[in-house]
Amino acid sequence: MPVLTVSREGEFAIVTLDNPPVNAVSEEVRKGLVETTAQLDAEDSVEAVVLICAGRTFIAGADVREFGKPPVEPHLPDVVMTLEQACKPWVAAIHGSALGGGFEIAMGCRFRIADEKAKVGLPEVNLGIIPGASGTVRTPRLAGVDAAVELATGGKPLAAPRALEKGLIDKVVAGDLGREAVAFARDALKQPLPTPVSQRTLVPKDDAFWQAERVKAAKAGHSAPLAALEAIRFATTHSFDEAMAHERATFLDLRGSEEAAALRSVFFAERSATRPDFLKGIEPRKLSRIGVVGGGTMGSGIASACLTAGYDLVLIEQNDEALARGRANIEKTFDGAVKRGKMSEDGKARLMEESLSAATDYAALSDCDLVIEAVFEDIAVKRDVFAKLDSHCRADAILATNTSYLDPREIASAVSDASRFLGLHFFSPANIMKLLEIVPVSETAGDVLAAAFSLAAKLGKIPVRAGICEGFIGNRILKRYRAEAEALVRDGVAIADIDAAMRGFGFKMGPFEAQDLGGLDIAFLQREGDRKAGKDIPDTLGDILVRAGRKGQKASGGWYDYVAGDRTPHVSETVADLLGSSVTGSRTMGADEIASHLVGTMAAEGKAIVEEGIAESGTDIDLVEIHGYGFPRWKGGPMFWSERQSAS
Repeated sequence: MPVLTVSREGEFAIVTLDNPPVNAVSEEVRKGLVETTAQLDAEDSVEAVVLICAGRTFIAGADVREFGKPPVEPHLPDVVMTLEQACKPWVAAIHGSALGGGFEIAMGCRFRIADEKAKVGLPEVNLGIIPGASGTVRTPRLAGVDAAVELATGGKPLAAPRALEKGLIDKVVAGDLGREAVAFARDALKQPLPTPVSQRTLVPKDDAFWQAERVKAAKAGHSAPLAALEAIRFATTHSFDEAMAHERATFLDLRGSEEAAALRSVFFAERSATRPDFLKGIEPRKLSRIGVVGGGTMGSGIASACLTAGYDLVLIEQNDEALARGRANIEKTFDGAVKRGKMSEDGKARLMEESLSAATDYAALSDCDLVIEAVFEDIAVKRDVFAKLDSHCRADAILATNTSYLDPREIASAVSDASRFLGLHFFSPANIMKLLEIVPVSETAGDVLAAAFSLAAKLGKIPVRAGICEGFIGNRILKRYRAEAEALVRDGVAIADIDAAMRGFGFKMGPFEAQDLGGLDIAFLQREGDRKAGKDIPDTLGDILVRAGRKGQKASGGWYDYVAGDRTPHVSETVADLLGSSVTGSRTMGADEIASHLVGTMAAEGKAIVEEGIAESGTDIDLVEIHGYGFPRWKGGPMFWSERQSAS
């Protein structure tokens, strides 16, 4: 079946593109558009052409199967120009998303209309590249420099109403998109045709504008946003053809870069995360009503995420006072969403009043499809919760524990049927952090595991299956990372130098700054618990600091000193004195050597985790580190980065 078909409605040709699943701009699509343009230009009976797409979306970008391969003719810039220079004006009728090459094709059309829920965008920077078919050249000519900078350097799509405001599209319509497009074309032909986008003039911006935008673009941490900004700036001071040549050269240069390779790796990993091969053919248990036990920081975050995703939710707490705090925590989260424009006041009220119920009686969970426990990291407390859940919940309801370190098998001992049990390790704040470690026990049923992955997809999270060991995947690597950072301090490397090296690598914070922010006492108390249980746990440098009252920012001192009301870390003479006898070396290391050493440590632990079967693959390790621990995505994750370093 051809990807492009042509039908007629009077004097208008309707070109329907059908290249499932997302109508990607494949070689076949590019050839088809060029050939169809020539065919319709030769037909005297055709006055205008409507380009519309079958399926759930307009052209959503490049064909991922062509990523990393040499470009094949006809090249997309030539296709876009072919549409713009067509004798018969084309109207792009957009639904779903017109992204990247899809939006560039739409800009090649003389007109663009979109349905109310459509989005348009240039997300190429998220893959380490810039638009390569006029995105940085036509966009400023179509809608102005400000809109082009927002679209091409930020990488976030715009909803149709906002795109209309900025001049990126000509009309937003409701109802039948094809019929509306023909009606729009009929009206448009009654007026003089607008100047082709490539021929429109641009108003240059002053140096102050570009300098301010460079500062913003640099915050992304990688090259593509800055390159996109420079391409737009170049387009404002050069001819269309010169700007196109500059854009294409930049696009091809970035396409072969290490950053683009890393971002492509992450893209493909994220794309397949919610539907792993081991779940093929398994139908997940249905989820519509979810219970959460515990309304603290973690529980309320989980509840907020579930409510926002459209689930009905039951919150359980031990008493009315705790229940009120839990509801207040959820409402505070929603207030923040309203303030940021992510939720309306009516939407918030609907969730709080209609979708959320709260109780102190576990019987209120009797009709839930899934119940997630989010109470203290205490095995006795958790077992008590699951004994109650086992007696109050339906026999087919899934029971899940949110634990960071405890062995889910020991918690599952309180459940009569462990096939419906598993661990769901959310990361705080749970309504924001995208990682979800899914930890089955040996008895966990396939449809229960599948339901957990389905839940992650609906919550917009990246799920990774983890085996059972101390810390699962992420916290086990974190423990090794922190221990190795402390080992460098013992060898004489300065704390501030280690943190600066990791920031230079791309982390927002180094290991010691991050501990000060979260609190040194959290890991200390876990180690103390292990010591009381009889485990031989040697003292860490962090233990020395906590015993001296230095618990981090909340105590005005941890690895660094802090001034009240200021989170800026200051090198501490007190810490130097406390740790002086523990520092036995005088090692000197450059920033690159420090970062390489510590990332290599992460990768080594990741390799061991894969070899032990705790993680499916190195790709899963990378997803955990990127989405749970702030590893810079443009480095691809510790496993990807380490492999590329070994190969170079």
